[in-house]
Amino acid sequence: MNLDNIRIVLVNTSHPGNIGGAARAMKNMGLRNLYLVAPHKFPHEEANWRAASAGDVLEQATVTATLPEAIADCQFVLGTSARERRIPWPLLDARGCAGEVAQRCANEQVAIVFGREDRGLTNEELQLCNLHLNIPTSADYSSLNLAMAVQIVCYEIRMVWAQGDLPVQADEQWDTPFATQENMERFYAHLEETLVALEFLDPAAPRQLMARLRRLYGRVRLDEMELNILRGILTETGKSLQRSRGDDA
Repeated sequence: MNLDNIRIVLVNTSHPGNIGGAARAMKNMGLRNLYLVAPHKFPHEEANWRAASAGDVLEQATVTATLPEAIADCQFVLGTSARERRIPWPLLDARGCAGEVAQRCANEQVAIVFGREDRGLTNEELQLCNLHLNIPTSADYSSLNLAMAVQIVCYEIRMVWAQGDLPVQADEQWDTPFATQENMERFYAHLEETLVALEFLDPAAPRQLMARLRRLYGRVRLDEMELNILRGILTETGKSLQRSRGDDA
């Protein structure tokens, strides 16, 4: 289990104190890779104060303008979700998340994405994730501070790490690296373009088709060779459509 392959990603964090608290939570549990997507206030003295002795985590934090930039080179992405979605996604609790992360992070870049304090992640952002993570809370008071949520997830990862060597999983012996998020996004754009050309997808009434296809491929997890095969099929489909329409002209 390689903790250096795990990154914590905070999206549009409003309060700099939460960034510092998250950094402290990470360092407590042996994690160091913090990514900040368009934070409202950073750097900030309150972040430094809340981080306490985890100032090095803040200093080394990577700041990006968008979530796709923050996870572009990741092969496995989990997104936190506090509510049910129109299209249900594979859902884990923090302990289940830690188990999945432990099996992936030996050879893959893994991201755990936390959303805004007031409204979490958008549906579009959650569709960038392979799995969704939910931390069960009391119905009497379900609001969970961002830094506390990070602490819970990092603690569960630490507990798995403390168990020592894990049994080898099939994915660890895979012959080709799994596709990065950046390459998957290129595939989704290519797929949508082809489906529109085939008139299978109506852009005016998409009916959640692309969201469901994202869920399908995110659940299966393509490797780079499989992705190249599918991209090749899409390319040849496009060429065939062009030839067919040329013959009909």
